[in-house]
Amino acid sequence: MKILLVEDDDKLGGEVARLLRENDFEVEWLQDGSAAQWIDVVEYDLVILDLMLPGAHGFDLLKEYRKHSDIPVIILTARKDTFDKIRGFELGGDDYMTKPFWPEELVARVSARLRRPVLKRTAGVEIGDIVLDTDARTLEVSGEPVELTKVEFDILAELGRRPGMAISRNQLVERALPEESEGGARTLDVHVSRIRKKLGDSAGHLKTVWGIGYKLVDDTDG
Repeated sequence: MKILLVEDDDKLGGEVARLLRENDFEVEWLQDGSAAQWIDVVEYDLVILDLMLPGAHGFDLLKEYRKHSDIPVIILTARKDTFDKIRGFELGGDDYMTKPFWPEELVARVSARLRRPVLKRTAGVEIGDIVLDTDARTLEVSGEPVELTKVEFDILAELGRRPGMAISRNQLVERALPEESEGGARTLDVHVSRIRKKLGDSAGHLKTVWGIGYKLVDDTDG
């Protein structure tokens, strides 16, 4: 597994890179945001991204990465504002750690994140008994086909790209609802309610994350 580490702190970056390598990850470590702008992230399996970087802000890098890839991104920052955390999720971050933290915990989160299925742009994913195929744009639940509208499928596809991760309402509105759609988050909630009805007994896999949005989980108790 190949990890891109973007962190300008010498001590912290060195410790994280060392621990990752000791756990059999291949690591490329960049300390400058401007250099990270030119990286082709599709060559990596996961990105660890600091926010306050020389040359470019981490949020700008995240926006650029999300144009080309659904690669998992773990955000690192010394900022603890709820706004920054929500903004990170809105832009497509998968996890968020505030400094100071134990590097060992970060390595554990990297390993856990890489064990989760990721819905590629040309693939599918299984969440419990939910099977989503983005090529054929089909949904099966417990082996039975379920009809979805275009918007309903797009919402599930966005959630399926990062299983287990909270996806903000704003991100789902921007990526799944038609531009001419009115009502924003309220309209989104209506669509999610309809999706849950169609999922039937499997609706427990589609969780509300209060204050943020929604997520798809393997464990209906999670």
